Amino acid sequence: MATHPAPTPFVSPVSIDDIHAAHARIRDAIVRTPTLISRTFSEMTGAKVYLKFENLQFTAAYKERGALNTLLQLSPEARAKGVIAASAGNHAQGLAYHAHRLGIPATIVMPRNTPTVKVIQTEGHHAKVVLEGDTFDAAYAHARVLEGECGYTFVHPFDDPRVIAGQGTAAVEMLEDVPGLDTFLVPIGGGGLISGTATVTRAAGHPIEVVGVEAELFPSMYNRIRGTNMPCAGDTLAEGIAVKEPGGITSRMVAELVDDIVLVGERALEEAVSLLLQIEKTVVEGAGAAGLAALLAYPERFKGRTVGIILCGGNIDTRLLANVLLRDLARSGRLARLRVRLQDQPGALFNVARIFDQERVNIIEVYHQRIFTSLPAKGLITDIECEARDRDHLNRLIAALREAGYETSMVEQA
Repeated sequence: MATHPAPTPFVSPVSIDDIHAAHARIRDAIVRTPTLISRTFSEMTGAKVYLKFENLQFTAAYKERGALNTLLQLSPEARAKGVIAASAGNHAQGLAYHAHRLGIPATIVMPRNTPTVKVIQTEGHHAKVVLEGDTFDAAYAHARVLEGECGYTFVHPFDDPRVIAGQGTAAVEMLEDVPGLDTFLVPIGGGGLISGTATVTRAAGHPIEVVGVEAELFPSMYNRIRGTNMPCAGDTLAEGIAVKEPGGITSRMVAELVDDIVLVGERALEEAVSLLLQIEKTVVEGAGAAGLAALLAYPERFKGRTVGIILCGGNIDTRLLANVLLRDLARSGRLARLRVRLQDQPGALFNVARIFDQERVNIIEVYHQRIFTSLPAKGLITDIECEARDRDHLNRLIAALREAGYETSMVEQA
Protein backbone atom coordinates (compact mmCIF):
# COMPACT_ATOMS: atom_id res chain seq x y z
CA MET A 1 0.00 0.00 0.00
CA ALA A 2 1.44 3.34 -1.09
CA THR A 3 2.19 5.88 1.58
CA HIS A 4 2.00 9.61 1.12
CA PRO A 5 4.15 12.08 3.03
CA ALA A 6 2.33 14.08 5.67
CA PRO A 7 1.54 17.65 4.61
CA THR A 8 4.05 20.19 5.80
CA PRO A 9 2.61 22.00 8.81
CA PHE A 10 1.99 25.69 8.33
CA VAL A 11 4.69 27.87 9.83
CA SER A 12 3.75 31.51 9.70
CA PRO A 13 6.47 33.94 8.60
CA VAL A 14 5.06 36.42 11.14
CA SER A 15 4.62 35.57 14.82
CA ILE A 16 2.84 37.39 17.61
CA ASP A 17 6.29 38.16 19.03
CA ASP A 18 7.20 39.86 15.75
CA ILE A 19 4.09 42.04 16.02
CA HIS A 20 4.72 42.95 19.65
CA ALA A 21 8.31 43.84 18.76
CA ALA A 22 7.01 45.97 15.88
CA HIS A 23 4.63 47.76 18.23
CA ALA A 24 7.42 48.56 20.67
CA ARG A 25 9.52 49.77 17.75
CA ILE A 26 6.98 52.15 16.17
CA ARG A 27 4.63 53.18 18.99
CA ASP A 28 6.34 56.48 19.79
CA ALA A 29 6.25 57.69 16.17
CA ILE A 30 2.67 56.88 15.17
CA VAL A 31 -0.72 58.00 16.47
CA ARG A 32 -2.31 55.68 19.03
CA THR A 33 -5.66 56.03 17.29
CA PRO A 34 -8.82 55.69 19.40
CA THR A 35 -11.12 52.69 19.46
CA LEU A 36 -14.64 53.88 20.20
CA ILE A 37 -18.01 52.20 20.42
CA SER A 38 -20.58 53.32 17.87
CA ARG A 39 -23.92 53.25 19.63
CA THR A 40 -25.80 54.19 16.46
CA PHE A 41 -24.26 51.47 14.29
CA SER A 42 -24.79 49.01 17.16
CA GLU A 43 -28.49 49.86 17.22
CA MET A 44 -28.72 49.67 13.42
CA THR A 45 -27.11 46.22 13.11
CA GLY A 46 -27.80 44.37 16.36
CA ALA A 47 -24.05 43.94 16.98
CA LYS A 48 -21.85 45.75 19.48
CA VAL A 49 -19.71 47.80 17.10
CA TYR A 50 -16.29 49.25 17.89
CA LEU A 51 -14.44 51.43 15.37
CA LYS A 52 -10.69 52.07 15.27
CA PHE A 53 -9.99 55.42 13.64
CA GLU A 54 -6.81 54.74 11.66
CA ASN A 55 -7.88 57.58 9.37
CA LEU A 56 -6.49 59.83 12.12
CA GLN A 57 -2.88 58.85 11.44
CA PHE A 58 -0.79 61.77 10.17
CA THR A 59 -1.02 60.51 6.57
CA ALA A 60 -4.62 59.38 7.21
CA ALA A 61 -3.98 55.64 6.88
CA TYR A 62 -2.69 52.61 8.76
CA LYS A 63 0.00 52.01 6.11
CA GLU A 64 2.43 54.07 8.16
CA ARG A 65 2.73 51.17 10.60
CA GLY A 66 4.19 48.60 8.22
CA ALA A 67 6.32 51.14 6.38
CA LEU A 68 7.87 52.47 9.58
CA ASN A 69 8.50 49.00 11.00
CA THR A 70 10.40 48.13 7.82
CA LEU A 71 12.41 51.37 7.75
CA LEU A 72 13.52 50.96 11.36
CA GLN A 73 15.02 47.53 10.58
CA LEU A 74 17.20 48.65 7.68
CA SER A 75 20.97 48.54 8.00
CA PRO A 76 22.90 51.84 8.01
CA GLU A 77 24.07 51.04 4.47
CA ALA A 78 20.54 50.46 3.23
CA ARG A 79 19.33 53.65 4.91
CA ALA A 80 22.05 55.64 3.18
CA LYS A 81 21.19 54.29 -0.28
CA GLY A 82 17.45 54.85 0.21
CA VAL A 83 14.17 53.02 -0.33
CA ILE A 84 11.80 52.65 -3.26
CA ALA A 85 8.17 51.63 -3.63
CA ALA A 86 5.52 51.40 -6.30
CA SER A 87 2.30 52.96 -5.09
CA ALA A 88 -0.21 55.63 -5.97
CA GLY A 89 -1.92 55.52 -2.61
CA ASN A 90 -1.52 55.31 1.13
CA HIS A 91 1.64 53.19 1.11
CA ALA A 92 3.44 55.94 -0.84
CA GLN A 93 2.38 58.57 1.68
CA GLY A 94 3.30 56.55 4.74
CA LEU A 95 6.68 55.44 3.43
CA ALA A 96 7.60 58.92 2.16
CA TYR A 97 6.62 60.61 5.42
CA HIS A 98 8.56 58.32 7.75
CA ALA A 99 11.55 57.99 5.41
CA HIS A 100 11.96 61.77 5.38
CA ARG A 101 11.52 61.92 9.15
CA LEU A 102 14.32 59.36 9.54
CA GLY A 103 16.57 60.98 6.94
CA ILE A 104 16.23 58.11 4.45
CA PRO A 105 15.94 59.03 0.73
CA ALA A 106 12.69 57.72 -0.77
CA THR A 107 11.66 57.19 -4.38
CA ILE A 108 8.05 56.39 -5.27
CA VAL A 109 7.14 55.08 -8.73
CA MET A 110 3.58 55.89 -9.80
CA PRO A 111 1.62 55.25 -13.01
CA ARG A 112 1.52 58.27 -15.31
CA ASN A 113 -2.26 58.58 -14.88
CA THR A 114 -2.01 59.03 -11.09
CA PRO A 115 -4.15 61.99 -9.98
CA THR A 116 -2.04 65.12 -9.61
CA VAL A 117 -3.14 65.61 -6.00
CA LYS A 118 -1.55 62.27 -5.03
CA VAL A 119 1.70 63.19 -6.75
CA ILE A 120 1.73 66.55 -4.96
CA GLN A 121 0.99 64.95 -1.58
CA THR A 122 3.79 62.43 -1.98
CA GLU A 123 6.27 65.08 -3.10
CA GLY A 124 5.11 67.12 -0.11
CA HIS A 125 6.66 64.41 2.07
CA HIS A 126 9.98 65.05 0.25
CA ALA A 127 9.95 61.84 -1.78
CA LYS A 128 11.19 61.71 -5.36
CA VAL A 129 8.25 60.74 -7.58
CA VAL A 130 8.88 58.88 -10.83
CA LEU A 131 5.93 58.55 -13.22
CA GLU A 132 6.23 55.42 -15.33
CA GLY A 133 3.73 53.30 -17.28
CA ASP A 134 -0.03 53.43 -17.54
CA THR A 135 -0.75 50.70 -14.97
CA PHE A 136 0.38 49.76 -11.49
CA ASP A 137 2.07 46.64 -12.91
CA ALA A 138 4.21 48.80 -15.20
CA ALA A 139 5.12 51.13 -12.33
CA TYR A 140 5.95 48.13 -10.13
CA ALA A 141 8.20 46.61 -12.79
CA HIS A 142 10.06 49.91 -13.22
CA ALA A 143 10.52 50.23 -9.45
CA ARG A 144 12.16 46.78 -9.35
CA VAL A 145 14.48 47.83 -12.19
CA LEU A 146 15.51 50.98 -10.28
CA GLU A 147 15.98 48.87 -7.16
CA GLY A 148 18.64 46.84 -8.93
CA GLU A 149 20.28 49.73 -10.76
CA CYS A 150 20.52 52.10 -7.80
CA GLY A 151 20.83 49.72 -4.86
CA TYR A 152 17.61 50.90 -3.24
CA THR A 153 15.66 48.72 -0.78
CA PHE A 154 12.25 47.89 -2.17
CA VAL A 155 9.47 48.22 0.41
CA HIS A 156 6.49 46.15 -0.67
CA PRO A 157 3.04 47.49 0.24
CA PHE A 158 1.90 44.17 1.74
CA ASP A 159 3.91 41.05 0.86
CA ASP A 160 6.71 41.44 3.40
CA PRO A 161 6.82 40.00 6.95
CA ARG A 162 8.06 43.30 8.36
CA VAL A 163 5.16 45.17 6.76
CA ILE A 164 2.65 42.55 7.92
CA ALA A 165 3.99 42.74 11.48
CA GLY A 166 3.64 46.51 11.45
CA GLN A 167 0.06 46.38 10.19
CA GLY A 168 -0.82 43.87 12.92
CA THR A 169 -0.06 46.47 15.59
CA ALA A 170 -3.46 48.09 14.89
CA ALA A 171 -5.17 44.90 16.10
CA VAL A 172 -2.90 44.79 19.17
CA GLU A 173 -4.14 48.23 20.16
CA MET A 174 -7.77 47.33 19.51
CA LEU A 175 -7.62 44.30 21.77
CA GLU A 176 -5.81 46.27 24.46
CA ASP A 177 -8.65 48.80 24.37
CA VAL A 178 -11.50 46.28 23.98
CA PRO A 179 -10.40 42.80 25.15
CA GLY A 180 -13.89 41.38 24.65
CA LEU A 181 -13.94 41.62 20.85
CA ASP A 182 -15.05 38.35 19.28
CA THR A 183 -15.11 39.39 15.60
CA PHE A 184 -12.90 41.46 13.33
CA LEU A 185 -14.09 42.80 9.98
CA VAL A 186 -10.98 43.67 7.97
CA PRO A 187 -10.63 45.06 4.41
CA ILE A 188 -8.47 42.96 2.08
CA GLY A 189 -6.41 44.39 -0.75
CA GLY A 190 -3.07 42.64 -0.90
CA GLY A 191 -3.69 41.05 2.49
CA GLY A 192 -1.14 42.69 4.80
CA LEU A 193 -3.57 44.13 7.33
CA ILE A 194 -5.71 41.02 7.66
CA SER A 195 -2.64 38.74 7.90
CA GLY A 196 -1.30 40.80 10.80
CA THR A 197 -4.73 41.03 12.42
CA ALA A 198 -5.34 37.29 12.21
CA THR A 199 -1.94 36.58 13.76
CA VAL A 200 -2.88 38.78 16.71
CA THR A 201 -6.32 37.23 17.18
CA ARG A 202 -4.94 33.67 17.16
CA ALA A 203 -2.83 34.60 20.19
CA ALA A 204 -5.62 36.39 22.04
CA GLY A 205 -6.54 33.56 24.41
CA HIS A 206 -10.19 33.36 23.34
CA PRO A 207 -11.89 32.61 20.00
CA ILE A 208 -12.04 35.60 17.67
CA GLU A 209 -13.51 35.27 14.18
CA VAL A 210 -11.64 37.18 11.46
CA VAL A 211 -13.67 38.01 8.37
CA GLY A 212 -12.08 39.65 5.36
CA VAL A 213 -13.94 42.08 3.14
CA GLU A 214 -13.32 42.67 -0.56
CA ALA A 215 -15.10 44.79 -3.14
CA GLU A 216 -17.24 42.71 -5.50
CA LEU A 217 -15.34 44.19 -8.44
CA PHE A 218 -11.95 42.99 -7.11
CA PRO A 219 -12.41 39.59 -5.39
CA SER A 220 -8.76 38.59 -5.84
CA MET A 221 -8.12 37.01 -2.43
CA TYR A 222 -11.59 35.40 -2.52
CA ASN A 223 -10.63 33.81 -5.85
CA ARG A 224 -7.26 32.67 -4.53
CA ILE A 225 -8.67 31.05 -1.38
CA ARG A 226 -11.88 29.59 -2.81
CA GLY A 227 -10.58 28.58 -6.21
CA THR A 228 -13.06 30.77 -8.09
CA ASN A 229 -12.31 32.81 -11.18
CA MET A 230 -14.43 35.93 -10.90
CA PRO A 231 -13.14 38.94 -12.85
CA CYS A 232 -11.10 41.62 -11.08
CA ALA A 233 -11.83 44.84 -12.89
CA GLY A 234 -13.96 47.94 -12.72
CA ASP A 235 -14.16 51.40 -11.23
CA THR A 236 -14.64 50.77 -7.52
CA LEU A 237 -15.01 53.35 -4.78
CA ALA A 238 -12.62 51.17 -2.76
CA GLU A 239 -9.57 51.73 -4.96
CA GLY A 240 -7.29 51.16 -1.97
CA ILE A 241 -8.22 47.45 -2.00
CA ALA A 242 -8.59 47.12 -5.79
CA VAL A 243 -5.78 44.59 -6.07
CA LYS A 244 -5.74 42.10 -8.96
CA GLU A 245 -3.14 39.77 -7.44
CA PRO A 246 -2.80 39.30 -3.66
CA GLY A 247 0.56 38.55 -2.13
CA GLY A 248 2.11 35.11 -2.00
CA ILE A 249 2.99 35.37 1.70
CA THR A 250 -0.34 36.95 2.61
CA SER A 251 -2.33 34.39 0.62
CA ARG A 252 -0.83 31.55 2.63
CA MET A 253 -1.49 33.37 5.89
CA VAL A 254 -5.08 34.19 4.95
CA ALA A 255 -5.74 30.60 3.89
CA GLU A 256 -4.52 29.34 7.25
CA LEU A 257 -5.67 32.03 9.68
CA VAL A 258 -8.74 33.84 8.30
CA ASP A 259 -12.19 32.39 8.91
CA ASP A 260 -14.17 33.85 6.02
CA ILE A 261 -14.19 36.41 3.21
CA VAL A 262 -17.28 38.35 2.15
CA LEU A 263 -17.82 40.62 -0.85
CA VAL A 264 -19.54 44.00 -0.80
CA GLY A 265 -21.07 45.99 -3.65
CA GLU A 266 -20.54 49.60 -4.59
CA ARG A 267 -23.82 50.76 -3.08
CA ALA A 268 -22.88 49.29 0.31
CA LEU A 269 -19.48 51.00 0.14
CA GLU A 270 -21.09 54.35 -0.71
CA GLU A 271 -23.59 53.96 2.12
CA ALA A 272 -20.82 53.18 4.61
CA VAL A 273 -18.73 56.22 3.60
CA SER A 274 -21.79 58.46 3.84
CA LEU A 275 -22.98 57.12 7.19
CA LEU A 276 -19.53 57.41 8.76
CA LEU A 277 -19.51 61.09 7.91
CA GLN A 278 -23.10 61.68 9.03
CA ILE A 279 -23.05 59.58 12.20
CA GLU A 280 -19.44 59.47 13.36
CA LYS A 281 -18.44 62.81 11.79
CA THR A 282 -15.35 61.20 10.26
CA VAL A 283 -14.07 61.09 6.67
CA VAL A 284 -13.22 57.56 5.50
CA GLU A 285 -12.23 56.42 2.02
CA GLY A 286 -14.02 53.56 0.26
CA ALA A 287 -11.47 50.92 1.24
CA GLY A 288 -11.44 52.15 4.83
CA ALA A 289 -15.23 51.82 5.02
CA ALA A 290 -15.32 48.25 3.64
CA GLY A 291 -15.62 46.63 7.09
CA LEU A 292 -18.65 48.71 7.97
CA ALA A 293 -20.10 48.08 4.50
CA ALA A 294 -19.97 44.34 5.21
CA LEU A 295 -21.67 44.80 8.58
CA LEU A 296 -24.45 46.82 6.95
CA ALA A 297 -24.80 44.34 4.08
CA TYR A 298 -24.88 41.20 6.28
CA PRO A 299 -26.39 42.27 9.63
CA GLU A 300 -27.78 38.81 10.45
CA ARG A 301 -24.31 37.31 9.98
CA PHE A 302 -22.92 39.45 12.83
CA LYS A 303 -25.97 40.05 15.03
CA GLY A 304 -25.16 39.66 18.73
CA ARG A 305 -21.40 39.76 18.14
CA THR A 306 -18.86 42.24 19.53
CA VAL A 307 -17.32 43.49 16.31
CA GLY A 308 -14.10 45.43 15.74
CA ILE A 309 -13.78 47.42 12.51
CA ILE A 310 -10.57 49.15 11.44
CA LEU A 311 -11.31 52.36 9.51
CA CYS A 312 -8.00 51.93 7.74
CA GLY A 313 -7.85 55.11 5.65
CA GLY A 314 -9.36 58.52 5.08
CA ASN A 315 -7.80 59.70 1.81
CA ILE A 316 -10.73 60.34 -0.50
CA ASP A 317 -10.99 62.97 -3.21
CA THR A 318 -13.29 65.75 -2.02
CA ARG A 319 -15.28 65.86 -5.25
CA LEU A 320 -15.80 62.10 -5.10
CA LEU A 321 -16.90 62.40 -1.47
CA ALA A 322 -19.40 65.09 -2.47
CA ASN A 323 -20.82 62.80 -5.17
CA VAL A 324 -21.16 59.94 -2.69
CA LEU A 325 -22.99 62.14 -0.19
CA LEU A 326 -25.36 63.57 -2.80
CA ARG A 327 -26.15 60.10 -4.20
CA ASP A 328 -26.93 58.90 -0.70
CA LEU A 329 -29.27 61.86 -0.15
CA ALA A 330 -31.03 60.96 -3.41
CA ARG A 331 -31.42 57.31 -2.45
CA SER A 332 -32.90 58.25 0.92
CA GLY A 333 -35.44 60.59 -0.67
CA ARG A 334 -33.94 63.69 0.90
CA LEU A 335 -32.77 65.03 -2.45
CA ALA A 336 -34.70 64.50 -5.68
CA ARG A 337 -35.28 65.79 -9.18
CA LEU A 338 -38.93 65.73 -10.22
CA ARG A 339 -40.13 66.12 -13.83
CA VAL A 340 -43.43 67.97 -14.04
CA ARG A 341 -45.42 68.56 -17.23
CA LEU A 342 -46.95 72.06 -17.42
CA GLN A 343 -48.91 74.20 -19.82
CA ASP A 344 -46.78 77.04 -21.16
CA GLN A 345 -48.82 79.91 -19.80
CA PRO A 346 -48.48 82.63 -17.12
CA GLY A 347 -48.79 81.38 -13.55
CA ALA A 348 -48.07 77.72 -14.36
CA LEU A 349 -44.82 77.55 -12.42
CA PHE A 350 -46.26 79.67 -9.60
CA ASN A 351 -49.09 77.18 -9.10
CA VAL A 352 -46.66 74.28 -8.92
CA ALA A 353 -44.38 76.13 -6.50
CA ARG A 354 -47.38 76.74 -4.26
CA ILE A 355 -47.81 72.97 -3.83
CA PHE A 356 -44.14 72.68 -2.84
CA ASP A 357 -44.77 75.41 -0.27
CA GLN A 358 -47.86 73.67 1.09
CA GLU A 359 -45.91 70.41 1.53
CA ARG A 360 -42.91 72.30 2.99
CA VAL A 361 -40.46 70.90 0.42
CA ASN A 362 -37.55 73.18 -0.45
CA ILE A 363 -36.93 73.99 -4.14
CA ILE A 364 -33.19 74.08 -4.98
CA GLU A 365 -33.09 74.44 -8.78
CA VAL A 366 -35.64 74.76 -11.62
CA TYR A 367 -34.89 73.73 -15.23
CA HIS A 368 -37.34 74.56 -18.06
CA GLN A 369 -37.28 72.43 -21.22
CA ARG A 370 -39.15 73.81 -24.23
CA ILE A 371 -37.00 72.83 -27.21
CA PHE A 372 -35.71 69.26 -26.78
CA THR A 373 -39.00 67.57 -25.98
CA SER A 374 -41.59 65.45 -27.78
CA LEU A 375 -44.42 67.55 -26.31
CA PRO A 376 -46.52 69.83 -28.52
CA ALA A 377 -45.13 73.33 -29.10
CA LYS A 378 -47.17 74.74 -26.23
CA GLY A 379 -46.04 72.00 -23.90
CA LEU A 380 -43.43 72.55 -21.22
CA ILE A 381 -41.38 70.17 -19.10
CA THR A 382 -39.93 71.49 -15.85
CA ASP A 383 -37.32 69.60 -13.84
CA ILE A 384 -37.30 70.69 -10.21
CA GLU A 385 -34.50 69.72 -7.82
CA CYS A 386 -35.86 69.69 -4.31
CA GLU A 387 -35.01 68.79 -0.73
CA ALA A 388 -37.38 66.78 1.49
CA ARG A 389 -37.10 65.41 5.02
CA ASP A 390 -37.23 61.77 3.95
CA ARG A 391 -38.76 59.36 1.43
CA ASP A 392 -42.27 59.57 2.92
CA HIS A 393 -42.17 63.37 2.79
CA LEU A 394 -41.12 63.24 -0.88
CA ASN A 395 -43.87 60.75 -1.71
CA ARG A 396 -46.47 63.04 -0.14
CA LEU A 397 -45.29 65.87 -2.41
CA ILE A 398 -45.52 63.69 -5.53
CA ALA A 399 -49.02 62.56 -4.52
CA ALA A 400 -50.11 66.18 -4.00
CA LEU A 401 -48.78 67.21 -7.43
CA ARG A 402 -50.57 64.35 -9.16
CA GLU A 403 -53.76 65.04 -7.25
CA ALA A 404 -53.61 68.62 -8.58
CA GLY A 405 -53.48 67.23 -12.11
CA TYR A 406 -49.76 67.47 -12.84
CA GLU A 407 -48.04 64.61 -14.62
CA THR A 408 -45.05 64.02 -12.30
CA SER A 409 -42.18 61.52 -12.35
CA MET A 410 -38.78 61.00 -10.70
CA VAL A 411 -35.66 61.46 -12.83
CA GLU A 412 -32.01 60.57 -12.30
CA GLN A 413 -32.69 58.13 -9.50
CA ALA A 414 -29.33 57.19 -7.93
